[in-house]
Amino acid sequence: MDIKCTDKELFILKKIAHAAEELGVETYLIGGFVRDKIIDRQTKDADIVCVGDGIALAKAVAKRFKPEPKFSYFKNFGTAHIKVDDFDIEFVGARKESYQYHSRKPSVTSGSLKDDQDRRDFTINALAISLNENDFGKLIDPFDGISDIKKGIIRTPLDPLQTFSDDPLRMMRAIRFSSQLGFTIEEKTFQAIKDEADRISIVSQERITDELIKIIDSPIPSIGFDLLYLSGLLHIIFPQMVDLAGAEYKDGMGHKDNFYHTLKVLDNISEKTNDTWLRWSAVLHDIAKPVTKRFEDGHGWTFHGHEVVGGRMVPKIFTKLKLPLNEKMRFVRKMVELHLRPISLTKENITDSAIRRLLFDAGEDFDALMMLCEADITSKNKWKVKKYMENFKLVRKRCEEVEDKDRIRSWQPPISGEMIMEIFGLNPSKPVGIIKDAIKDAILDGVIPNNYDDAYEFMLAKAGELNLKPVKSGFRS
Repeated sequence: MDIKCTDKELFILKKIAHAAEELGVETYLIGGFVRDKIIDRQTKDADIVCVGDGIALAKAVAKRFKPEPKFSYFKNFGTAHIKVDDFDIEFVGARKESYQYHSRKPSVTSGSLKDDQDRRDFTINALAISLNENDFGKLIDPFDGISDIKKGIIRTPLDPLQTFSDDPLRMMRAIRFSSQLGFTIEEKTFQAIKDEADRISIVSQERITDELIKIIDSPIPSIGFDLLYLSGLLHIIFPQMVDLAGAEYKDGMGHKDNFYHTLKVLDNISEKTNDTWLRWSAVLHDIAKPVTKRFEDGHGWTFHGHEVVGGRMVPKIFTKLKLPLNEKMRFVRKMVELHLRPISLTKENITDSAIRRLLFDAGEDFDALMMLCEADITSKNKWKVKKYMENFKLVRKRCEEVEDKDRIRSWQPPISGEMIMEIFGLNPSKPVGIIKDAIKDAILDGVIPNNYDDAYEFMLAKAGELNLKPVKSGFRS
């Protein structure tokens, strides 16, 4: 075999070959598995194409394993799937495709291996390995994909304008592969992406966002975002990010290009973590700078409150991109809202109260927040970078000291909202929130010690200001 497979992979492929031989169908290993093996990239899934019935082949293969793996199929698409241990295998019959201009869903008819390779998105994904007895292991490379892999080039097998017009998602995939593999998109192919960018509008938001996440998760995400920007695709799929681009000058004073600053922050944090949502925090941390930008005479450009406004923008962006509106979104919003707070703690004479408030607000996400803040240092001045990093080390040290003493990150106030309602005979209401917040603030500000008795006395005093009297007693410790 022309590619290096593990013993287990070879065992599975031979099972497929024997089942295909019994059925009398030509069968090939094709696409991403072949590409990834050639470039020595880990992969746990394989696509099998046969000149015949892919579902029947999948059934025959499944029966050759004990215990028999779960078999699923999609009759309308002529595809089937089995999973052997942690190895996913998808089967399909070779096919020809034709497209209507208004849709990326093709009209499909049975075809040959050549037809199937012709319909592939890129030359590096059109490589096939024969699983047939007479030439098992032979590489079939009609578009010189091996050469493109060696040169690190992404190119379409056929006319790129037609390729991208037929299925505009391929434009996103080209950029995603460039970002994942560090390959260059061939000039003619990239020009076709520019020319066909508007066609992305017929693709579902879910598919676009799936590719966007893969770009964010790639080793150097800025490669993908820069290509999205230069191609015009980003203007359509994520205009708020495009608004960050460009530097403006007035009275000799300018601000940095916040688009490329954001990409640098994203790359910085990607060197430290694979956490998708922390990377999203880097993407969105300055997203509100365009709408908060002001020029102040004698001072220059300001972006006051961009962290607060940016936090409010996060749910809207997640909704538009069809990202999950759950704790992932809340985490990203928290990171955006808090990303300037640690910087303010680098000044002299910062009180323990300010440290406690940051620890309380960040909670278990404190380390993630500090990672984002450190990634946000993008100055080309090495002395400035060193100074900022040393300041953040001091912040971490102060936070550790206060945390060791007060245990704020996992702290809950000693009197809950439920207790306040029971003591004063209240339903959920504004006074409950006022008293609860007052107790929390008093403890964080060091006005009262962090214990039940002092919090109880403070609660009674605060309730008195609101003309509230206890209806129950006996709550003292």
